[in-house]
Amino acid sequence: MEAQFATLIRPYLRFLPEGEEVKPDSRLRDLGLDSMQAIELLFDIEDSYQVTLPDERLNDQTFETADSLWRAVDDERGPGGPS
Repeated sequence: MEAQFATLIRPYLRFLPEGEEVKPDSRLRDLGLDSMQAIELLFDIEDSYQVTLPDERLNDQTFETADSLWRAVDDERGPGGPS
């Protein structure tokens, strides 16, 4: 997971204590990501990474942890993008 990605999702995690980093196993819902924020986050991710997550990836499993969301984004970037 890129540091830039962690920085991007951090503002959406209102229950993550200030100064604590986003870890790959951070559970996004437990840290305050709700369904409305998930949509806003998705738009930010798509703009920042120039990707579009397909409808079948827009599910609870993808948004479960920071790493599961990152893997979905990285998969859409394809083999040419850095991991």
